[in-house]
Amino acid sequence: MLELLRQAGKRPLSHAELKALIEGYSPTVAAEAAALADEARRAVYGDAVFIRGLIEISNICKNDCYYCGIRCGNAACRRYRLTDEEILSCCEQGYTLGFRTFVLQGGEDPAFSDERLCLLLTAIKRAHPDAAVTLSLGERSRESYEKLKAAGADRYLLRHETADREHYGRLHPAAMSYDERFRCLRDLRECGFQVGAGFMVGSPYQTTDTLAEDLQFIQDFRPEMCGIGPFIPHRDTPFRDFPSGSVDLTCYLLSLIRLLHPTVLLPATTALGTAATDGRERGIRAGANVVMPNLSPEVAKTNYQLYNNKLFTGAESAAEVDALRARMAAIGYTVVTDRGDHKNFA
Repeated sequence: MLELLRQAGKRPLSHAELKALIEGYSPTVAAEAAALADEARRAVYGDAVFIRGLIEISNICKNDCYYCGIRCGNAACRRYRLTDEEILSCCEQGYTLGFRTFVLQGGEDPAFSDERLCLLLTAIKRAHPDAAVTLSLGERSRESYEKLKAAGADRYLLRHETADREHYGRLHPAAMSYDERFRCLRDLRECGFQVGAGFMVGSPYQTTDTLAEDLQFIQDFRPEMCGIGPFIPHRDTPFRDFPSGSVDLTCYLLSLIRLLHPTVLLPATTALGTAATDGRERGIRAGANVVMPNLSPEVAKTNYQLYNNKLFTGAESAAEVDALRARMAAIGYTVVTDRGDHKNFA
């Protein structure tokens, strides 16, 4: 198993080899993988941990994904939509605290048209020309992506959720399309974005074969960013009674992704921090190098509930940012004030 871990990143691994790595998980193998992943990450990015200021701009969504707490079919969800002024204020606050990337995340809310988003991007870039802007607003047309890129968006996060077509159909309603999701990822790449993909660990009906497909996709597509976290059920979804995904397996898969794709920007996600009190630290030790504290106003942090008991990883004050720096320093890493671009875009 150790030799196969050492081969990762040096040559493409087959589906069978990726499946063997997943099935070969044990605490000992995970520790070996984490050590190799840390070495691979330090060779590219040193001990830097990049911070992104997350702004959850809307929990209104036209989709009805079976795992998501803000699905349109959830009548219990308290809906909100931030104004442009509120979003710009969050960016101003975050910039003062040292953030040089802002992540605008939301459901697929029709109110955020291309025109509105382009004006918003122009305003953010005018105020903070040395900052990067990441969007995570779901599936859009290629024309839309082209307009957003031209207006100043640098990166786009769109989790593929699963690279297995049949599994995708079990996680989403018939109105949503596996082909459309992957069309979007290809278009984003061709439009010049730094592209983020990702998946849930332990999602309903997931198997080692579907996880191997996910790793194969990451290995082949080589997204600039990859966000993974344990599946956590939400009480108002069809998957409310499914068990949560494993924190240990999530950290092991973070290590595998780092080995397969050494230059990837890899977050220790909010879901990981929700599932375990030291989840972010464990993710960083396993090979991650990004954390995304929340700059959203209280209405957003309270109501942007994708899953149960979501962690409020806030950073509304200098003291909280300093506390994050101290937590990362305690495990041997340095939070930096930097855009944190993928090395191919730096």
